[in-house]
Amino acid sequence: MPAKLLILGGTGEASALARTVAGAGLDAVFSYAGRVDRPREQPVPVRVGGFGGADGLAQFLRSQAISHVVDATHPFAAGMSTNAVAACAATGVRLIALTRAPWSAGPRDRWTHVADIAAAVDALAGAPRRVFLAVGRMHLGAFAARSQHRYLLRLVDRPEALPLQGADLVIDRGPFSVESDRALLQQHRIELVVSKNSGGTGARSKIDAARQLGLPVLMIDRPVIPARDEARTPAQIMEWLAHSGVNLGV
Repeated sequence: MPAKLLILGGTGEASALARTVAGAGLDAVFSYAGRVDRPREQPVPVRVGGFGGADGLAQFLRSQAISHVVDATHPFAAGMSTNAVAACAATGVRLIALTRAPWSAGPRDRWTHVADIAAAVDALAGAPRRVFLAVGRMHLGAFAARSQHRYLLRLVDRPEALPLQGADLVIDRGPFSVESDRALLQQHRIELVVSKNSGGTGARSKIDAARQLGLPVLMIDRPVIPARDEARTPAQIMEWLAHSGVNLGV
């Protein structure tokens, strides 16, 4: 049976893999969760929306004759990644994650680690500060409990409503430069950066800018994902596919 690949996407790495897969002439489907209003176009067929949990994903794998799954979702998409492990185990479909290495603090970084969003909210108790809240649109509501702060938000799409009253909103899509993020932090007189440990290069500029400015960072550690094979680059994914018997035509 010919190989058919499902890319669980939404990241820059997923888009790079889609280009590589399309260039190799492989049959593939790119899946978006549907959380961004203006997703990037892809060179392979695209589906948008959830699967209905692990059972729904398993049903999709069977109905579409998927032979390989690459989980290239965000490192904090723990629910989707956990479902992918379960669905692939149930169907015998091969699975690998294309994931970024996490960031590590250097000598000049001023990081405080917290385990999750709830712990980050708890850590923001205290006097008002100007906070760059870089946690994504899905988690903003949790920080309404710490309304004493003046928040700076940067989102890809303009939301219909903001759960944080009085927040400063910037609509922009990365990747960003250290120079522009440093200017942004200075313009808004930011005193603290709150960030997920997303890893990679596309979102790192704010972390480097905070280091240059001597600003503290509240770093949210990654969630625990069930054990799975992992790769760091599209080239490694292609090697994995070749070793699993996929004819890459090169």
